[in-house]
Amino acid sequence: MSIFEWLNNQVLKMEWLYNAVTLLLNYLGVDTSTQIGGSIHFFIYDVIKIFILLSFLIFMISYIQSFFPPERTRKILGRFNGITANILGALLGTVTPFCSCSSIPLFIGFTNAGLPIGVSFSFLISSPLVDLASIILLASIFNWKIAIAYVFLGLVLAVIGGTIISKAKLEEYVEPFVFNGTMATTESVELTTSQRLKYAKEQVWLIFQRVWMYVLFGVGIGAAIHNWIPQHVITALLGQDKIYSVFLATLIGIPIYADIFGTLPIAEALVARGVGLGTALSLMMAITALSLPSIIMLKNVVKTKLLTIFVTIVAVGIMIIGYTMNALAFLFI
Repeated sequence: MSIFEWLNNQVLKMEWLYNAVTLLLNYLGVDTSTQIGGSIHFFIYDVIKIFILLSFLIFMISYIQSFFPPERTRKILGRFNGITANILGALLGTVTPFCSCSSIPLFIGFTNAGLPIGVSFSFLISSPLVDLASIILLASIFNWKIAIAYVFLGLVLAVIGGTIISKAKLEEYVEPFVFNGTMATTESVELTTSQRLKYAKEQVWLIFQRVWMYVLFGVGIGAAIHNWIPQHVITALLGQDKIYSVFLATLIGIPIYADIFGTLPIAEALVARGVGLGTALSLMMAITALSLPSIIMLKNVVKTKLLTIFVTIVAVGIMIIGYTMNALAFLFI
């Protein structure tokens, strides 16, 4: 076994934790081969694994993010235009571990600061959909090829979506208050290393408080899918042979509100029960990028026409990604 494979199995997939939970449950008299025992094992193992990885990753990402406060970020993005600016806006979303609702205030700030709305939309798409933590978490649940493909395709969707909105010249469909607000123009104070570490710790706690319920809920659903819902029922609805599965998964995901950390265990369980990889990822993407609460919040910022175009672009893009991943699943699994 190579060093990389050992690190991947023990650090990311945490096989040591999987074995430890198995030993603990066996010691307590819980048979993990039964439905109840398997569900308990799935729940304990996934919850602990996600929380450990999440805490570490958010700390690292927040420390990096402390070097790029909003004022500095706006200045950097303001130097570019066209597709380059959209690419940078999408990449910025990867270092902002926000859910779709939390991204909207930054979307307002960027637009108010004079950035093209297409750049702001590239950020708005990528921020909840793709972040550095999602790469590691996806790799810990699936593998590196799937993680890299997901992140790459998510960034492509963000860049294309923002570019389309830029080319369409839809500024008139943004509510006037977004452009008329007052923005602070003072230089941000340079933080010391101890202040950056303190900021990173605070972000871990703040994000943990926000997502822990979704993680527990998502892992709970994943455990139910993995051990209780018959495989033939799942495959009848979302099986790899169903041409409508990606379309249906995307529609199912839109009304649900959660972030990527809560949806990963659901995608994991669906794939294990015979659902296509692209179908499971489409469900995950729809939940994280197009949740109903975020659409309602965005409705207060943009007018109906622009909101409809945004939702349509993202939904169609998610479906294209889903069908592509299903067709090319043999390359990733």
